[in-house]
Amino acid sequence: MNEAIPGARDRRFPPPAFAPVVLLSRGALVSNIRAALTIEGAGRLVDVRRDGWGYGEDFVTRGAVAAGADGVLTDQDAAPLASGVIDPGWVLGLSGEHRARHPQAVMGLRGRVLSLKELRAGEGVSYGYTYRAKHDTRVALVTGGYAQGVVRSLGNRISVAIGEGRFAVAGRVAMDVSVVEVGTAEIARGDDVVFFGDPAAGAPSIAAWSEASGLTVAEIAATVGRRAAIVQEIP
Repeated sequence: MNEAIPGARDRRFPPPAFAPVVLLSRGALVSNIRAALTIEGAGRLVDVRRDGWGYGEDFVTRGAVAAGADGVLTDQDAAPLASGVIDPGWVLGLSGEHRARHPQAVMGLRGRVLSLKELRAGEGVSYGYTYRAKHDTRVALVTGGYAQGVVRSLGNRISVAIGEGRFAVAGRVAMDVSVVEVGTAEIARGDDVVFFGDPAAGAPSIAAWSEASGLTVAEIAATVGRRAAIVQEIP
């Protein structure tokens, strides 16, 4: 870990102050594992292979210990043990309901508003101008691009949350930033931008990314988790 920036993963250079942040909920992870342990036949081991499926092997292992699992399955293990492995999708909040139970979202991705600009009707933004304003409006440049796992094909297809509103991503996703149409909403530089998080708390869902991109939610989460410059654990 980078000691100068708490929660930052090792990188050659420290991330900028406005770098997007991956939030990992300890409480949701532990709750999901405990719920799974009460389901007959669901298994008693937690899979932490492939760096905890992008969530961090240490983070998932600590969650397994806190929840009372029998152990973890690591990359060094030749095969699952007799007690069986809990569905990683359930553990990490990526799978659907099981016997009327729903796992909690463990991962969220948050960026910040870098700047705002006026856009006239007919003007375009980002690569190839795949988005052109239908009328005079405003757009925000926000941190978070394909270098951090925001899939390029999501441009013009998903929305993010800023404050109490939902706003569409406009144009193609760039390397480190995305453009969002915000219109006349009261938004300022530095405001939080929620790409996805816990739908139960009103955040956009990672499932919408899956539907728009054709990738599985596990593929998206693993990519975001591994590429993020800053990862913060929250209760």
